Amino acid sequence: MAFNTGAALLDALVLSTAAREPTYGYRITQDVRQIMVVSESTLYPVLRRLQKEGYLETYDQEFAGRNRRYYRLTEPGGEALEQYRVDWIDYKTKIDAMLLGEGEAQ
Repeated sequence: MAFNTGAALLDALVLSTAAREPTYGYRITQDVRQIMVVSESTLYPVLRRLQKEGYLETYDQEFAGRNRRYYRLTEPGGEALEQYRVDWIDYKTKIDAMLLGEGEAQ
């Protein structure tokens, strides 16, 4: 069973993937698919939007005779990722309280 997740979680996962090391779109898709169902046609507009917002920057590098576009986290992207992490902890705590009876839901 998969839980429906919003755009904010997808943004956070993409930024988190790019924070580990510069990486390319297909690899980001594969990493995110370990967590949630997402197609490449969904992911590439997210990458373009995050780049437009200044959270990711790109560069091209040759790989197997073709150019591969790499995505790298920017400083504003790192700040956004940190806020997503703070928000996730709060959200997860509330979900755990509701579903698992852990702590108190506020």
